Amino acid sequence: MSTPLSVVIGAGGTGGHIYPGLALAQALRRAVPDAVISFVGTTRGLETRLIPEAGFRLHTVDMIPFDPALGAKRYLLPAALLRSGVQCRTILREQGAQVAVGMGGYPSAPVILGARMAGLPSLVHESNAVPGRANQFAARLTPHIALAFDRSRAHLPEGARAETVGMPLPRALADLDRPALRATARRALGVPPEARLVLVNGGSLGAARLTEASLGLAEHWRDRAGVRLLIKTGPAALEAARQRLHTGGGAAVAEAVPYLDRMDLAYAAADLVVCRAGSATVAELAATGTPAVLVPYPHAPGDHQTHNARVLSDAGAGLLLPDAQTTADRLASLVEPLLADPARLAAMGRAADPGTHGRAAELLADRVLTLAGRTAAAHPAHAA
Repeated sequence: MSTPLSVVIGAGGTGGHIYPGLALAQALRRAVPDAVISFVGTTRGLETRLIPEAGFRLHTVDMIPFDPALGAKRYLLPAALLRSGVQCRTILREQGAQVAVGMGGYPSAPVILGARMAGLPSLVHESNAVPGRANQFAARLTPHIALAFDRSRAHLPEGARAETVGMPLPRALADLDRPALRATARRALGVPPEARLVLVNGGSLGAARLTEASLGLAEHWRDRAGVRLLIKTGPAALEAARQRLHTGGGAAVAEAVPYLDRMDLAYAAADLVVCRAGSATVAELAATGTPAVLVPYPHAPGDHQTHNARVLSDAGAGLLLPDAQTTADRLASLVEPLLADPARLAAMGRAADPGTHGRAAELLADRVLTLAGRTAAAHPAHAA
């Protein structure tokens, strides 16, 4: 009887690292239904909710961010990394892991270090156009590097040997046909068929700047027919946003929600997205052909969200709006001409290069299977 496939994935902090990790895990399960797959994270990030909800085991380790803003605490980083690397080595051995995968975020580096200590093969996936500090370190510990965007190659110490596979996406987004799902999506979200819908997506935790600007825009549009706003605020800002919509009249055209569990419906229903430029969001927009106004988070390490946004803006698939300029008035001046020009919106959607994002989960799963000494051909479900 053969040994079951066992893979440990390091992913944590924000949804931009966790969701691609989950997409990889699901692709591996499709390829090898009895695979044993678990995750490593910390007790502080969204992984504590998202990974168990997806049905995977989460191991937690003691790790601190690769962040200069830690001040004097940054001097604790080498000791914390060594300690968490030893913890990961133990986890890998207990799980009988054959491969370790780092998807980025500070819980990822200890997994790659632990694999190095245990003598196991490992793979790093870099999701941003400019790599984060954790992956810049982890990429030195393994010869196996995969990229979501080719332009990140120049920023990695061993980037020349990296392979661009795209961003692993959930199957619902990888296979999304926006026009085919549009009517169903609009009914599900309560959007009139003839209305122009703007989706405001601040990322997994929301974005205060985008929420404030969109609430002001809702007030500006409160007497307009034919427009709607769907604003994802994150849970912390939800109550205040709903109160402002009620008191300012914006509730006539806008709805605030804490999460969007069905992003396929949100993208299919929307005419335009206003969003941050996290790597997963940019890949989703490119794969689904959804036009966007991109507002990069200005404090992202290495300004990587601006570099991510340029993947779309350089192609004509999105407009780049600096965070400091994101007000209700400025947003209106960009959004209103776009909503009035369906042909331009359609052209923006066609300009997005879907690349390999729609197949990235399977492509990355292939690499993992190869490192584990298996091949996709041996697992027919993988090609389904």
